Amino acid sequence: MQPKILPCGDTALSLQFGETIDAKANARVIATAARLEGMAVPGLVDIVPTYRSLLLRYDPEIVSGARLETILAGLAPDDCASEAPSRLWVVPCLYGGEVGQDLDELARMKGMPPDEIVALHSAAEYRIYMIGFAPGFAYLGGLPEILHTPRLPRPRQNIPAGAIGIGGQQGNINSVAGPSGWRFIGWTPLRSFDPSRTEPFLFRAGDRIRFRPIDAAEAQVLAGRVAAGEAILQPEAMA
Repeated sequence: MQPKILPCGDTALSLQFGETIDAKANARVIATAARLEGMAVPGLVDIVPTYRSLLLRYDPEIVSGARLETILAGLAPDDCASEAPSRLWVVPCLYGGEVGQDLDELARMKGMPPDEIVALHSAAEYRIYMIGFAPGFAYLGGLPEILHTPRLPRPRQNIPAGAIGIGGQQGNINSVAGPSGWRFIGWTPLRSFDPSRTEPFLFRAGDRIRFRPIDAAEAQVLAGRVAAGEAILQPEAMA
């Protein structure tokens, strides 16, 4: 499918690859973003990949919207069709407890024990479709259908960084503390956003995620190592 090019005011264009949450469309978004970054187009000041589209912010004093559209139209389909190898992260997760406060309620809603919710959630492999909403906040696709659950009718005012939740058909890894209407079932001591790192964002769009259940003792140890500045996790595979 040929992507649609839509104007967003007088300093941005949106390149849309689909209408729904779709891994193939998302792969094209990510591949196109990488292609444009490699081209270093003068006047193109920001490239923002999302689930199904690419927002391109430009400086109209350097490049016109029409010129940018011509550049986009000239991209060969093969340049934007294949995605680079993705990284697999096995993320430690403490299920339940104070942060995973919705686990028991979710189990009641689904008519299954909490351990079964944990088993289902941790057995799946997730795709990071986009980073957004807050710095480093990871939106995850691949949540088992049985775990799809609407968000809370009233958001909570303060959810900590590292909280792992469910919102509709999506999963997430919370990056910074703040309000949220997601249903949270666990917590990871990882810091997906740390401005003191050379690369502040731990994850990027296109990465894959699996969750590894841990107990409170291991979570405490890992949290201490993270607080001391240690990198406790590296991606396990490229595929």
